[in-house]
Amino acid sequence: MERGVCYGSLDVAADARATADAASRLARALPATTLPVRHSPLGRCAELARSLQALRSDLCPQPDARLVEMDFGTWEGRSWDGIGRAAVDAWMADFPGHAPGDGESLERMLARVQAALREARAMGAADVVWITHAGVARCVHWLLEHPSRAPRADEWPLDAPGYGAWECCEIGSLDPA
Repeated sequence: MERGVCYGSLDVAADARATADAASRLARALPATTLPVRHSPLGRCAELARSLQALRSDLCPQPDARLVEMDFGTWEGRSWDGIGRAAVDAWMADFPGHAPGDGESLERMLARVQAALREARAMGAADVVWITHAGVARCVHWLLEHPSRAPRADEWPLDAPGYGAWECCEIGSLDPA
C-alpha cells in the first residue's frame, strides 16, 4: 500500500511475504487450544486468516463484515492531499456523524464494531481472535473506554497495531446494553 493514500474498505492486496510472516508469528503466539477466529472479509485480512489456518488447522476463521475497515466512499484510493482540506475539515467538524466521501460515518462503524464485540463477549470463550484493520482496533479502544459516547476528532485514538501486529484487549468491561 502506498503511503498518503486513503485506504479504508478498498480491497487492496497485502504483501504475500509479510502475510506469511505475520501468520507464522501469530500461529506461534496463540494458545494451543482451539479459538474462535473472525476476520474482515477484505482480501488483506482474509489472506492472513487463510495463512493462519494453514499453519493451525484447529482454527476455523470465519468472515465477519462488521470487522471491515471504514468505508470512505469516493475518498477510497485517493491521496489525502488530493481529497482537499475543505472536505477533511467538514469531516472533522462533525467527526462521528459525517460520512467522509459519502461513505460510512464513524457512528455507523462504532455501532457495527460494538455489535461484534457484544457477540464476542456472549460467546463465552476465554479468547477470541479478530483479524481486522487499524480503524476497527481504534473503535475497540474507544468503545472499551467510552461505550456510550461518540468521540470528537481530537479524542480519537491514533495508535493501532500495524499490519501483522496484534494486541490483546479485555472485553469483559464492555457495557452490555
